[in-house]
Amino acid sequence: MDNFIVSARKYRPQNFNTVVGQQHITTTLKNAIRNNQLAHAFLFCGPRGVGKTTCARILAKTINCTNQTAEGEACNTCNSCVSFDAGTSMNIHELDAASNNSVDDIRALVEQVRFAPQAGKYKVYIVDEVHMLSSSAFNAFLKTLEEPPPYAIFILATTEKHKILPTILSRCQIFDFKRITNNDTVEHLQEIVDKEHINAEKAALQVIAQKSEGCMRDSLSILDKIVSFTNGTVTYQNTLEHLNILDEDYFFQLLACMHQQDMAGAMLLFDQINRKGFEGDLVLNGFAEFIRNLLVCKDSKSAALLEVVEGMQEKYTQVAQQTSLSYLVSALNILNDTEVNYKMARNKRLHVELALIKLSFLQQAIELTTDKGAVVKKKRIDGPIAFKTKMIQPLAPPAPPAASIASNTVHPAQGSGNGTTTVSANAAGPKLFVKENSVPAQSPAPVGTIKTGPKKSLLEALKEKAGSNYQIEEVKEAMPLTQESLRAFWDAYILQLEKQLKHSAVGTFKIASLEIESDIHFTVRVSAVTAQKFVESEKTVLLDQLQTQFHNRAINFTILVEEGEKEDVPLHMRLNSKQKFERISEQYPLVKELRDKLRLEIDY
Repeated sequence: MDNFIVSARKYRPQNFNTVVGQQHITTTLKNAIRNNQLAHAFLFCGPRGVGKTTCARILAKTINCTNQTAEGEACNTCNSCVSFDAGTSMNIHELDAASNNSVDDIRALVEQVRFAPQAGKYKVYIVDEVHMLSSSAFNAFLKTLEEPPPYAIFILATTEKHKILPTILSRCQIFDFKRITNNDTVEHLQEIVDKEHINAEKAALQVIAQKSEGCMRDSLSILDKIVSFTNGTVTYQNTLEHLNILDEDYFFQLLACMHQQDMAGAMLLFDQINRKGFEGDLVLNGFAEFIRNLLVCKDSKSAALLEVVEGMQEKYTQVAQQTSLSYLVSALNILNDTEVNYKMARNKRLHVELALIKLSFLQQAIELTTDKGAVVKKKRIDGPIAFKTKMIQPLAPPAPPAASIASNTVHPAQGSGNGTTTVSANAAGPKLFVKENSVPAQSPAPVGTIKTGPKKSLLEALKEKAGSNYQIEEVKEAMPLTQESLRAFWDAYILQLEKQLKHSAVGTFKIASLEIESDIHFTVRVSAVTAQKFVESEKTVLLDQLQTQFHNRAINFTILVEEGEKEDVPLHMRLNSKQKFERISEQYPLVKELRDKLRLEIDY
């Protein structure tokens, strides 16, 4: 029995002309070989399975060929080509950087570079998955990569170019491989099935190409699996079954149910799909892609973006013409939101069914929001629409001269919070509080009337306008902070403390010294920390009474402890709870014994 070789290895290209979908790479390399303009280092980067390693091997084989063709291809008949095909060539060295990514592996490679080839013109070093090298390995490779011997050529291959150090990128000639198109993949698969005498429908090959997403190696692996599954006959139906892909006919039926607002039919169809083993996220993703294809077919300019199996283009175009553009866009929006929130849904089947219910009645919602082709508001109703009117305010009297404005200034009260307004009759006169009473305000004057008469003072005008609704009180001016007035207040507060029987605080307040720093600040000097605590405990009440008496809310004071003899703080004030218990245990050992016998846990 012959050993089976997978198609990806059996039909690996052996020269540049057989490489699929990378003509921009192969043409450049052939011209460089033909004109003898080879770089000393190449970097092949791109997605998986698009031919990076294959092109590297073909390049290594071609530059050592002794009988190159006029197009710059290898002859496949000379000793060098034969030994390369047999895997016995000594001029080609391949290193898998995924498993040999240490500094020692790179140093061993650099040591080999020192020796010239025994036969042939070049020694080619192919480093696959080069992004897996460590930073120290990259650094050990820099000097050799920049200035190799004239007979050494390095070809690096990677799928993740962004992980490679910029110093490596600057030393290489970079080639970006692209994904292989579906048409190129189908043509290559058709050639292989013809050589293998396999019966394959073109629609099945198109499904395989779509599933591989531009990776030729994946498409060949899928083909091998389906051929084994079907015993050499590849049809559209068994390909869908094997790849677990939803047939597009289900989506056409779903859309037909939604056009007819047949919610029950859509739910039953989803149940049928679910019984076949398709999860809700696959249904949402497939239906969204189906709606996208219909949207693409609406415009002839974007019809080229439609990638479906052969024979389905006409059906897509026909259904797209029967579906409104607004419905497709709205449906795509609903499906996208549902798919985003699918993972967070607790009941995933209900989550998908809710989306199908919305889509079933989406056409009705769109019809409600359109009127003869024009978009209107959803809540618009026929008939007259009420609108709100606002009474026009009476015209204000003529503005007084600048001098009169300067002498009659109105200032808002600061933080009264009860509708109080402060009015200053003139710059030097007393301030007045205007307090609003509970009597309701008078009705405004009729529209269009202007009051005329002799000029009145601002206070009289306020009284006339407010009437009995306001009470006007004079704001008391702040009293200056002097040593005598402060001392008198301080002594009065000491008497208040004596009445409250706060004897410790009384003693502290009597020995405290007061020093005025400014009009709104003074310092209280005490001789000990304990005295400072007594003053701080009374600070809130003290400040409130002080600011009230002096009519100034900006007054404040600082407590300062003077340096002097060390304060003799009582022992019980210096020890914490744990230290107190330890001291009691030392004086009375029975206390500790009692705790141990009863196994008590003390909460410190």
